[in-house]
Amino acid sequence: MAFKLIEVATPEERVRAIIAVAEEMKAADIQTGPALDDGRRLIRLLVGEVDRQALIDRLQAALGKSENWRIVLLPTDTAIPGEPEPEKAPPKKEDEEAKKAERARASREELYHLVENGARLDGNFILLVFLSTVVATVGLEQNNVAVVIGAMVIAPLLGPNVAFAFAAAIGAESLMLSAARASIFGVVLAIAIAAGLALLVAPNVASPELIARTSLDYADIVLAIASGAAAALSVTTGLSSTLVGVMVAVALLPPAATLGIMLAARRLDLAAGAAMLLGANIASVNLAAQLVFVAKGVRPRLWRERRNARMAVAINVTTSVLLLVALIALIALRHSPS
Repeated sequence: MAFKLIEVATPEERVRAIIAVAEEMKAADIQTGPALDDGRRLIRLLVGEVDRQALIDRLQAALGKSENWRIVLLPTDTAIPGEPEPEKAPPKKEDEEAKKAERARASREELYHLVENGARLDGNFILLVFLSTVVATVGLEQNNVAVVIGAMVIAPLLGPNVAFAFAAAIGAESLMLSAARASIFGVVLAIAIAAGLALLVAPNVASPELIARTSLDYADIVLAIASGAAAALSVTTGLSSTLVGVMVAVALLPPAATLGIMLAARRLDLAAGAAMLLGANIASVNLAAQLVFVAKGVRPRLWRERRNARMAVAINVTTSVLLLVALIALIALRHSPS
């Protein structure tokens, strides 16, 4: 059984309320420590298969408007002895599925910490974008699929896209802005680096790997939607972020590099196709990730924050859908008999 250790540093007058919430939410173990130097008391809660998000929300409600409190979530590999299994009747299929979904759902605070780290526009992010674009550009021009795949392994484009959809779901404006800034900067930087390399060395614009990224088809949209959904699921259910990051990079990095190469080569017709593919992929990844977070029940704790979150989700989804509809219409027009 997976356990989490929750430490609550609370004012003395809230200790009983915190313990009552922990007992009601069936914490596996409750430890009350001595008073701290600042007058607070440290309470440690060992929780197993409980809805951690509901527990944290209840703890924050129990703390009320009191000041000088803190809740810390700590990972726990093993608890000895483990929580005993009570004797009970065989569970129904519906109960088993509900428990699986509950165990898979991490708390909002855990998810926030995870996606915030992936949306930071720092030196590591810029360096990884630079290196992955250089490798992708070489692979595209040399028609080397293995090199292109290698570029997508190191591309850091998963974090900002997932963080933006998550931030919209909880109405976190600051995280939305930082994620959007990192995502836009990463894509623009990739385009600029690819264009710069193409200006230094005459590109082979006839490379099949390049030509494949200069047109948009229905399959490309399906791939990007699947990538976005997998990206959100990787955060909420613990899928391999490395593999999912490659999926997202497949949808974003090669079209961005192709756009830069074609702009440098002054092939504006092919550059327009690459731009359409890049725009469709960004919209698809973002839309799918947003819908997964909404379906997973990711939302703010306070009701007054939910209005902003609903508005952010509505704007995000509407914008992505309108862009996709326009691009799909262009695909249909292109395939229609003249």
